[in-house]
Amino acid sequence: MTTVMGICRSFRDRAFARFFHCFPCLSDPARRSSWGLKVTFVMLHLIFVGILFVFDGDLIEKTKKEPWYTALYLLLLLATLVQYFITSSSSPGYVVDVMRAVNETNVIYQKSSMASKQPASSQNGSLNVVIEGSQSGRNFQGSNPSSWTKLVMDMYPPGTSIRSCTCSYCNVEQPPRAKHCHDCDKCVLQFDHHCVWLGSCVGQYNHCKFWWYICEETALCLWTGILYIMYLKANISRPCYLVLTNQTTYELVRRRRIPYLRRIPERVYPFSKGICRNLYNFCCVRSSIYSLEPLPSSQELEEKNRLLVVRWRLSCL
Repeated sequence: MTTVMGICRSFRDRAFARFFHCFPCLSDPARRSSWGLKVTFVMLHLIFVGILFVFDGDLIEKTKKEPWYTALYLLLLLATLVQYFITSSSSPGYVVDVMRAVNETNVIYQKSSMASKQPASSQNGSLNVVIEGSQSGRNFQGSNPSSWTKLVMDMYPPGTSIRSCTCSYCNVEQPPRAKHCHDCDKCVLQFDHHCVWLGSCVGQYNHCKFWWYICEETALCLWTGILYIMYLKANISRPCYLVLTNQTTYELVRRRRIPYLRRIPERVYPFSKGICRNLYNFCCVRSSIYSLEPLPSSQELEEKNRLLVVRWRLSCL
């Protein structure tokens, strides 16, 4: 038994190794989780939209008569999915990335300054870090760089301790409005929140993309909800109507051909006991109990007809 389990385990490991060799992007557990989330998100959209096109005959007929209507709906669906992938794959603006870029530019500048009087920005490109405010409203573009620590401390009032602006989790100096995200385990510039569906944070670099995605997703959900309401209203109203009036489909369709219903007025439901009682009998009465309903007497039918006339006159007032 142990040998068989070992062979099965070895075969499984080789299969996974081949799979990850063909798809190296899925070898990381975090990436697998992220891709699984994205696949689930796309499948939810396709399932909810697909149900409409499979079961809603009215929508299919409308598509044949007005194809632009369905084209706009599908275009919104496509735009929402594309915006989702753009937002989820974009960086929120991690502090460690900006810190690394600033320090690398500082090192390049120092080496270039020793080798030549020519500014580093003309040789090695430039890094744009906009620092807003009256103290130092300038662009940091490689021609006059400084270390990340000095750059961050210049953003705080004089006398601020470096310990008070250092993250206790990732040990980097946080500029104002930055916050450590415990899900990403990184500090994020202008941290807004960690979005579970995106699988990443919403920060300075992807905040605008996130709000575009929210607008498109909201419009898509509202449009889809309206289509579902129209479908349910057209297809569930008749069964509810039958339950509330204690009728069967046969009695509704063949009313004029059924002898005991032929002479009863159209709006009089002879077996109805009131909406509440009808619902209770339909939903709550045990199915093991057989109920035989006698035909109502002429007096009961006259009373129901009289109540119907009274309600009609009141509605006309």
